[in-house]
Amino acid sequence: MTNQFNNKFKYIFFIGIGGIGMSGLAELMIDEGCKVSGSDTKASHITQKLEKLGANVFIGHDENNITDDIDLVVYTSAISDDNPEFIKANNLNINVMDRAEFLGFIMKYYTHSICVSGTHGKTTTTGMLSSVLLESEAKPTIFLGGEMDSLGGNFKLGSNNLLLTEACEYKRNFLKFNPTMEIILNVDKDHLDYYKDLEDIQNAFSEFAKLLPEDGFLIANIQNKNLFNNAKCNFLTFGLNDEADYYPSEINYFPTPSYVLMHKGKKIADISLQVYGDHNILNSIAVATACIMLNIDIETIQKGISKFKGAHRRYEYKGKYKGAVLIDDYAHHPTEMKTSLNTAKAYSKGKIITVFQPHTYTRTMSLLHEFADALKLSDISILLDIYAAREKDTGIIHSTDLLNKMNDNSSKGYYANNFEEAADLIKKFVHDGDTIITMGAGSVNEVMNFLN
Repeated sequence: MTNQFNNKFKYIFFIGIGGIGMSGLAELMIDEGCKVSGSDTKASHITQKLEKLGANVFIGHDENNITDDIDLVVYTSAISDDNPEFIKANNLNINVMDRAEFLGFIMKYYTHSICVSGTHGKTTTTGMLSSVLLESEAKPTIFLGGEMDSLGGNFKLGSNNLLLTEACEYKRNFLKFNPTMEIILNVDKDHLDYYKDLEDIQNAFSEFAKLLPEDGFLIANIQNKNLFNNAKCNFLTFGLNDEADYYPSEINYFPTPSYVLMHKGKKIADISLQVYGDHNILNSIAVATACIMLNIDIETIQKGISKFKGAHRRYEYKGKYKGAVLIDDYAHHPTEMKTSLNTAKAYSKGKIITVFQPHTYTRTMSLLHEFADALKLSDISILLDIYAAREKDTGIIHSTDLLNKMNDNSSKGYYANNFEEAADLIKKFVHDGDTIITMGAGSVNEVMNFLN
């Protein structure tokens, strides 16, 4: 890109600069020639990388970090209204944008903007699509909600022709975007600390689809087709049967999934994956559909999908312990958990041992029954304390409430006070041929540090 932003904003401060979503924006602005600084609650490999690139990173939020020479403050939606830097920026009348608004602003500078949305599977699908685009001549700029080895992290700088990003529905943030293509993977009940109910979430996705121009492309799961019947753009569906525009036939699951991609009864391509499960077959069909609409040749699509090994923390193989396979997975919603656990059962010779760290109090409380039901698929479940994320503990819900609900379902569940205690329980139950999964969107993967 030609330095377009530093003419408008020469100095940008990012509140929460170490976050997956924020750090990519900071890296892009550094490349654009802007002066960049920011703050976060703790240092990480991401903040260290940004410092090497030239950012000034403060550990801890302090009003003194905000100076009157800053042109723009970008903040993560995870901060609270009483954040001292946010308050100081407003008191100094500095331009302030949340992350979604700033990303939507950036999209205006790109010819094509692809947004991957849905309650589940955004990072994996964006990563898979990245794999294809990097094999093509597209030279995409990529924002990923996780980290991937082929990107060297969560961000890839490209030309101003094509931008690819995840589009999160939380707080209707994706309505601030300016897409030319949308992939909508699924619509499920989540973020009930913000949304009233499933209908409210569905309405948000319907509004999101309306952002597309008439010559844009909407690619949606056939199960959600009715939400987008009034779409005024090019509308295509994907699914597991021939009711969809693009679908698979001749599915083979072993050793890894493969299938024939079909379109209205016509064979399009043989597709092979390195990632497991029906959900990834669906993800790959969505990716292939998008790439066909982008006029990418079939051979490049096949190659890109087949080379994709997954994003970090998305059913990620981490080695073995006493003959048991170690998997780390980001699943933190009952639907995602069922998908991951069913995948594990299909490929495991022994027991499934799951270490689950619930994510946010509101999600745990509102989906308590569903979480208990999902964990029935695990032979042994070890529950850690709830990962608070952006929330405060009101004392209304605790992991032991989920444990009690699991006991009602006759599931084998145990509570662990900390990572070391969880690891001790694993050591007690594990045998050769088992699968051990650390599951959740928080820090649950640290349990593996205590397996020795």
